[in-house]
Amino acid sequence: MTDLLTNLTWHALSGPHASFAAGTSTARRYATGFSPIVGFADALHPDLDALLPYCTPDEHFYAIGWSGPAPSTWQVDMESVIVKMIWDAPAPVADTLPDVVRLGAADVEQVLALADLTRPGPFSTRTIELGEYVGCFDDNGRLVTMAGERMAAGTLREISGVCTHPDAQGKGYAKRLVTRLVAQQMQRGEVPVLHVMQGNAGARRIYERMGFRVHSEPVVRVISRR
Repeated sequence: MTDLLTNLTWHALSGPHASFAAGTSTARRYATGFSPIVGFADALHPDLDALLPYCTPDEHFYAIGWSGPAPSTWQVDMESVIVKMIWDAPAPVADTLPDVVRLGAADVEQVLALADLTRPGPFSTRTIELGEYVGCFDDNGRLVTMAGERMAAGTLREISGVCTHPDAQGKGYAKRLVTRLVAQQMQRGEVPVLHVMQGNAGARRIYERMGFRVHSEPVVRVISRR
C-alpha cells in the first residue's frame, strides 16, 4: 500500500483514472480539463518525451518524485518539496457541519473562483469529477469552503482541494469537511491520503493532530515543454 502511495499519480492514471488520462505505457497525464498532473511508470527516471504528443507548450504540469536534469525538450518552472501523508488512526466521528452540499456542475464557477483565490494545488474545470467534493456556502450564496477527492489507487483515496475563503477562516470548516471525507472513505474500506506543501507547516500540524502521519517528502516540480 505504501508503495502505491510512493508513485500514486502513476497508479491512478494507469488504473482507476485511466479513462481520465492520456499518454503511453510509460508516461501519462490527466486529460485536458482535469488536474494538470503527470505520472510516470519510473518516477525517478521519467520518460518525459513520451508525453510530448499529449501536451502543448502553454501547459504546466506537476510532477512528483523526479529530481534529475530535464531533457532539452522540457524545462523546470518551479521546484519544491511536497509531504505525502497517510491516515494512521481509528475512524473519526464525522462532524455534523450544517449546510454541507455535494458540489457539482452548477457550482464549477464558484469552485474555480475559490481555488484561484486560495491556491490549494493543481486544479482545473473538471477536477471535481474525479471524486466527491463537498462545500459550504454563506448566507449570500458564496462558496466559502470545500474539500474533495482526487487520485485513487488500490485502497488509497486522496483528499484534495481543501481550502477556505479568507473571510471564513479560523472557524474549523475545512477540518470538519476533511473529517467527513475521512469517515466516509473508511466506511468504504479505503485509506485516506493527502499531499501538503512542505512550507505549509500549519496545515501539516492540523493533519497530524487529526490522525495523518508523514509517509515521505519527495521533490515536486512544475514543468512545461520548451
